Amino acid sequence: MKIVYLTLEAPREGQASYVHVHEIIDGLEKQGVKVRLYQPPYAAKPVSPNHFMRLLYALWLQCRLWACWERGSVLYVRAHYLAFPSALIARLFRIPVFQEINGPYEDVFVTHPSLKIFRNILIPMQRWQYRVATGLITVTQALQGWANAQGRRTDCTLISNGANTNLFKPGLSRPEDAPKRYVVFFGGLTRWHGVPVMLGAVQSAGWPENVKLVVIGDGQETPSIQEACKDTDRIVFLGKRPYKDVAPYVSNALAGLVIINNPDQRSSTGVLPLKLYETLACGVPAIVTDLPGQADLVRREACGLVIPVDDPSALASAVTRLSVYPQEAEMMGRNGHEAAVRDHSWFARAQQTLAFIKSNLP
Repeated sequence: MKIVYLTLEAPREGQASYVHVHEIIDGLEKQGVKVRLYQPPYAAKPVSPNHFMRLLYALWLQCRLWACWERGSVLYVRAHYLAFPSALIARLFRIPVFQEINGPYEDVFVTHPSLKIFRNILIPMQRWQYRVATGLITVTQALQGWANAQGRRTDCTLISNGANTNLFKPGLSRPEDAPKRYVVFFGGLTRWHGVPVMLGAVQSAGWPENVKLVVIGDGQETPSIQEACKDTDRIVFLGKRPYKDVAPYVSNALAGLVIINNPDQRSSTGVLPLKLYETLACGVPAIVTDLPGQADLVRREACGLVIPVDDPSALASAVTRLSVYPQEAEMMGRNGHEAAVRDHSWFARAQQTLAFIKSNLP
């Protein structure tokens, strides 16, 4: 089988999209599938161009894709409104198209508020792609129901994020620059990842004195992290690190923080972020906000603590609890590791993806 994988969002190392794209491709190739990846040329650069240049790059990339198209290939799209031309061409030539949906329409408007003026154009473009696709894949159960409604269909499947359980695992050597006791956040530094909540918690009186907050990543909220470091020694900001170098920091943490919030209701369709599975795979309890998907998983597997959205004091209390009761934290970590290895490896996700694609082909 030949799959052409199109992602118009630039997957950069250190971001969840990079891991998702490359882990799925790696798993497909291990099953004998030939995969060709088309991604923006600025994926290797630290900063994306402006919206107009991104539009031009998206069109150019899709022209390349179709100029090099091999008969018998399947098109796999990481859902994006600008993939509309490729969805249209595939529809005209009856080429199978599978859309991987990682969030609702509002995601793009939360990340890029200036695009809200185009929502009456962009949303119909995206919705049409869902309606004509051969198959839809979503990463949370709530998002699955949303996608079925948007696509006027009932056959959308659920294939969640996963973890590289060979890389993220318990017992890794402690990095030299890691504090003695700490909780860790790793990933994109955006407001909807709860950066203001973490900063409010770590600077509050309820935060345990002997526990640091280690932050790994970069993004829009990097300046606020850097500014907070001037006011407190409780924060250790490590910036962006290569994907393979993150695991030891997670493995030696007291807990991993997944403090997603819900701007414009964008998280109401559920969240099961990559960092959650990687935290669990390391045998470390997760502290998550009470949102569909991640809260359900943590409660079901008893692998961490669930706190209210946008509540710094609750986060500080949760960190204190895990630091004061190490046996409880150890039990949660063990439960999470067992669940990750049993049910949530990336290779298992790639197997599910290939099985779904094959089941929907003529």
